[in-house]
Amino acid sequence: MLRLFIRERRAWMALFVLLQLWMNLLFWLDPGFSAESIRYVNITNPFIFLVFLSLLYFRDARKVKDILAAMDRQGWSEKELHSRVSQASDYASLYEDVLGDLLLQAENEANRLNVEFSEENDRTLAWIHEVKTPMTAMKLLMESVDDRKLRKKLELEWIRIHLLLDQQLHMNRLPFMEGDNRMERVSLKGIVNKEIKELQAWCYEKDLGFELEELDQEVVGDQKWLSFIIRQLLSNAVKYSKPGTEIRIWTSVAQSGHLCLHVRDEGIGISPADLPRIYRKSFTGTTGRVSSASTGMGLYLAKDAADKLGIRIIAESKVNSGATFTLQFPLVNEYTTIYGR
Repeated sequence: MLRLFIRERRAWMALFVLLQLWMNLLFWLDPGFSAESIRYVNITNPFIFLVFLSLLYFRDARKVKDILAAMDRQGWSEKELHSRVSQASDYASLYEDVLGDLLLQAENEANRLNVEFSEENDRTLAWIHEVKTPMTAMKLLMESVDDRKLRKKLELEWIRIHLLLDQQLHMNRLPFMEGDNRMERVSLKGIVNKEIKELQAWCYEKDLGFELEELDQEVVGDQKWLSFIIRQLLSNAVKYSKPGTEIRIWTSVAQSGHLCLHVRDEGIGISPADLPRIYRKSFTGTTGRVSSASTGMGLYLAKDAADKLGIRIIAESKVNSGATFTLQFPLVNEYTTIYGR
């Protein structure tokens, strides 16, 4: 506080020093002044100036402390706070008025952007739901295609479009996830089997198999969002797996007691340089140069959703040796406490 006061009043101090030097120069040029008079002036003037600065400092410091204390305890109304700021100095009152206007403009701009975001979000969600209708019709039409090879290719492209739409849908819903949670006990085996079935055509295309172990476990979470997280991990495993390999899925219990769900593929892996950045938005890394289908959004959205559910995602990988993604479920969190009531 003292340093701030000195920095604020340094112009006054510089002016006082210059005046004192000018006065002593006049005393030196005029021999009519006695040495005692010069000494008296050089003692009394600085003393009076220091007393003046001290009184000014204690007054301003008290006002600032009152304002900070009021802001901490929120015990003053806006009118009282404005009154206290105005008492500090006229300039402080002017600053307060200017800052108040700027804050009001910023608040209005934030409200405008929030309304635009909500409208754009609603339009995107409406568009996604409209697209789902022809997507459903396409799926029914594909079942009537007699050419099995053609049907499999159509199903593969349909899955890719479906996953992109699903990703966009959850990206729009993610900011409002806290208000869309339904915490319950869900079966990991049921979710994993359902998601594998959705990717069946893609797996046939790449001749991929699945090895499932010890999935008869239940966790507390939101089934819709947990399904989305697992869907992102499985779709990435299928996307980057080498043809004719297997994707292994199993559960384990860590030494800390956390239940863990592991998804391991035998794909191209992740380079050590990319591993710390795989959860960044739109980051595709080395694998993005290999696969043009990479969007860099899947793991970003999965990580964001997992954090809000209290789930930790752990990635382990080596180049050309596949990757293992682990979902570490919490032991006790606020969702578990609410569910247990």
